[in-house]
Amino acid sequence: MITLRSIVVDDERLARRGLALRLAKFAQIEVIAECANGREALEIIGRESPDLVFLDIQMPGMDGFDVVCELQADAMPLIIFVTAFDQYAIEAFKVHAVDYILKPIEEQRLQEAVERAISRHSLESLGSKERLMALVSGRSDASSAKELMADDKSATSWPDRLTIKDGNEFKIIKIADIQWIDAAGDYMCVHEGGKTHIMRTTMKRLEASLDPDRFLRIHRSSIVNINAIASATSHLNGEYVLSLHGGASLKVSRSYRDKIKSLLGA
Repeated sequence: MITLRSIVVDDERLARRGLALRLAKFAQIEVIAECANGREALEIIGRESPDLVFLDIQMPGMDGFDVVCELQADAMPLIIFVTAFDQYAIEAFKVHAVDYILKPIEEQRLQEAVERAISRHSLESLGSKERLMALVSGRSDASSAKELMADDKSATSWPDRLTIKDGNEFKIIKIADIQWIDAAGDYMCVHEGGKTHIMRTTMKRLEASLDPDRFLRIHRSSIVNINAIASATSHLNGEYVLSLHGGASLKVSRSYRDKIKSLLGA
């Protein structure tokens, strides 16, 4: 059974304690810490690397979005915003929050949010074999996970926007417009509309946020949008080279060539 190590962040002590007590009823949630402000949350997250954070938005000094901005790194946990204000919902989902719960918290909404977090965590944990099964069978990652992971109870809706932090600016790009992604050390280069956007994250985490029916891993450091592929050329050594609309060429490593063969029906 999946257990998500979680922390609760809220500047109101009674709100923290109340939520922690309610979360104790969920066997798959382990609350490992309670934090009274954003700085304390960053410290705990850096030290404990939790799977999930229940995060208030309006807090003195550093609000919930400030905390998320500081977490644009490899150890980014799943985020469920918990707030008394509904006007931040769009911003919350722009930063790929798992859910957005309004106070006072309804029991059913809390359960839905927990189940959604468990589902997302399961999907991010899927290995390449399961992803290949999903690709070949034409199913979404969510439906595959429901069959392969006994603990999965809810489907996933893949985001259609990607938010990239560039200094103090947040760039929002359409995921459908991304042609390919390649890794450059601790950074990802996202190629879209003739532009290259740089974001700090891991290939594994970025891949987990993309629809596997649309985006295909072709190299340990490359992902391609299958709708951007104009043609594929096979070589005598068994390797493939993909030509994309717009002129870019990508090499498919041998360990991933079976995916391309399946895609081409070869």
